[in-house]
Amino acid sequence: MVSSVSLFASLAPYLVSALLLFFLLEQISYRVKKRNLPGPLFVPPIIGNVIALIRDPTFFWDKQSAMARTSNGLSSNYLIGKFIIYIRDAELSNQIFLNVRPDAFHLIGHPFGKKFFGDHSLIYKFGEDHKSIRRQLAPNFKPKALSSYSGLQQVVILRHLRQWEENFSGKSHAVSLRKLIRELNLDISQKVFVGPYLDEEAKNRFCTDYDILNIGSMALPINLPGFAFGEARRAVIRLADTLAVCAGKSKAKMAAGEEPTCLADFWIHSMITDYPPPHSTDEEISCVLTDFLFAAQDASTSTLLWAVVLLESEPEVLNRVREEVAKIWSPESKALITTDQLAEMKYTRSVAREVVRYRPPASMVPHVAASDFPLTESYTIPKGTIVFPSVFDSSFQGFTEPDRFDPDRFSETRQEDQVFKRNFLAFGRGAHECVGQRYALNQLVLFIAMFSSVFDFKRLQSDGCDEIIYCPAISPKDGCTVFLSSRSFLTSP
Repeated sequence: MVSSVSLFASLAPYLVSALLLFFLLEQISYRVKKRNLPGPLFVPPIIGNVIALIRDPTFFWDKQSAMARTSNGLSSNYLIGKFIIYIRDAELSNQIFLNVRPDAFHLIGHPFGKKFFGDHSLIYKFGEDHKSIRRQLAPNFKPKALSSYSGLQQVVILRHLRQWEENFSGKSHAVSLRKLIRELNLDISQKVFVGPYLDEEAKNRFCTDYDILNIGSMALPINLPGFAFGEARRAVIRLADTLAVCAGKSKAKMAAGEEPTCLADFWIHSMITDYPPPHSTDEEISCVLTDFLFAAQDASTSTLLWAVVLLESEPEVLNRVREEVAKIWSPESKALITTDQLAEMKYTRSVAREVVRYRPPASMVPHVAASDFPLTESYTIPKGTIVFPSVFDSSFQGFTEPDRFDPDRFSETRQEDQVFKRNFLAFGRGAHECVGQRYALNQLVLFIAMFSSVFDFKRLQSDGCDEIIYCPAISPKDGCTVFLSSRSFLTSP
């Protein structure tokens, strides 16, 4: 025992020296990679500024954006051993999304996402593997499938609106919509993705595990029991296991010649052959469905919340939506909105697109540099850098009066989504452009149409209620707290 203590005491100076040398080399490496970019002069050893990011992500990213504004659209920082670059400029962001040099950048979706979602995640597929899965997914978002999803989406939306009407309409107290809309979206995701294959017990377990996943996505990446990230990783595994069972049931149903009724069915129906395509095991399908769940759930919750916030603040826009919808659909009607009628609601769709531009839910889309990349004449991104192109900042560049909420910018006469296509990055661009964007927009259009027709709503104004918070997609700070009152009584669809 004494000799062990003596040995440690004799080695302690060398260990301290080695540690100090490591810290020094880490700072030198950071400063060399940083070069002349704005960013902190020195960073905390090993963990970098990840504590500041987790404690207040809004302040952290606002500061990165402000620093980038003073430079050439770039700023730097350091997170858990990783040098990062924030990109504010839309043209520079396009270079990342479009991968102007093949395989220069790889989408990672989340700074520690591979630990989170596992090897079968679509986000971490590249080259031919990625193209193969995208081809398989294409039938999931063709008109026939989208029409089927639209009916499911409306049934769930109306059921939840009916519950809100019974529980909150005409009450003297306001209600925060964040939790309600989150529950609505999770219900839609379950119904559309694997609806016929989840029993009540599986649905409840599904909801619990998704809550754990959500919390862990914003925690320190410590993959151990008792830590939020580690618990979230195990929740992802349980979700994937549940979805794998659903995939197996769908395969049996499609093999029996039945018609597709959910996304899993459309996907599996399109690949039934004597020789199954690659990446089509139950486990691999379930991992991609988990990706869809994570992407659709929080992004849709964000856009639906901001839609209510913006409609309440713009009475003229709200009235135009109601007038357009009233020509097509009424809450008293037992009929659902058809695909043709959905296409007729052009102004409401413009409102939805403007919501997505004005408050893009995935405000940044992280990539990792696979090799050194000369981004500008004066700066080369070092290999291994995590790059954060800002979709949010791009959305306020180029457009006419970009700080104004103006759905008419997406009208057939102005078409600013085409004129400024390189700045409208809410769904990404290039090989990893969001495959489900038409599905997501349809859901937003349907919610706007039905919610605004069913309810009058008034925001409870409070200090900082419109401030942006991350949870993990951006959300209004107050959770969109409103007073609800019925405009008409809903009937069952």
